[in-house]
Amino acid sequence: MFFYLAKALWFLLQPSTLIALLIGYGAILIWTGWARWGRRFVTAGAILLLIAGLSPLGNALILPLENRFPRANLDDPPPPTGFILLGGAEDRLVGTARHAPTLNEAGERLVEAAILAGRFPEAKIAFSGGDGGILYKSDSEASGAAELLTALGVPRERLILEANARDTYENAAFLKEELNRQGDLAPGKRWLLITSAYHMPRAMGAFRKAGFDVEPWPVDYRTRGAADLTRPFDKVSEGLRRVDVAAREWVGLLAYWLRGRSDALFPAPLPRSVAGCDLAQPGASPSDSPPASPCRPNP
Repeated sequence: MFFYLAKALWFLLQPSTLIALLIGYGAILIWTGWARWGRRFVTAGAILLLIAGLSPLGNALILPLENRFPRANLDDPPPPTGFILLGGAEDRLVGTARHAPTLNEAGERLVEAAILAGRFPEAKIAFSGGDGGILYKSDSEASGAAELLTALGVPRERLILEANARDTYENAAFLKEELNRQGDLAPGKRWLLITSAYHMPRAMGAFRKAGFDVEPWPVDYRTRGAADLTRPFDKVSEGLRRVDVAAREWVGLLAYWLRGRSDALFPAPLPRSVAGCDLAQPGASPSDSPPASPCRPNP
């Protein structure tokens, strides 16, 4: 129920929709004899459209999300057990109709997973993504991801596919269950999470809430950094899209916190001693060692 309610509410509350409703309502008022109020609504909508579409507002909103989690150090021991790859990088509606992999603007998630799979030939790729559509149904993202990753050279036996999750919280919960069943969350296992940089705070919050210790590997950056805080957009559609993407994540963070799907309103990086566990250091007595838990040792 939460999934469908969230989809419906976001359709109505996203900035681009609100601006369109504001202008549309103003036009109706003008045509029904409330011209003065109608012009006010249309003018307000037009001003908001220009601000959201051309100003750096979208970059200002998305930059704190992208900068929240730096990439983990892959040179730290132990080597990765595997990489968690979240869905959202494919247009499965088009891909299903055309019988071909169809990536969207977040396609870097899949490309980066293939690159890391080549760098760490023993690591597994665990993909989570079902069909999150409401109006239109298509094949699960897992089938498309498997097709593309194998085409990019990742052996099929290294893939772990979860095809039922519809949102980030379900990604975390369902993958934890699947990997536990396969024995891949035993002590000493190390998993890295691949998702868009702006989505990483909400994803890390959901995985922590699920009790799944992962390290961040953000990709799909939309900004260069602080330099983009003064860079306007040259297309209204691009600026408005950036505002929508950022607003969706901020609203999602609030919703996850209020719903108990994340313990923090704006999850932050944790020291490895907190994110994993501190194992006994050389010279420590056995009594100094903490109890076993599904985490990795600190370097």
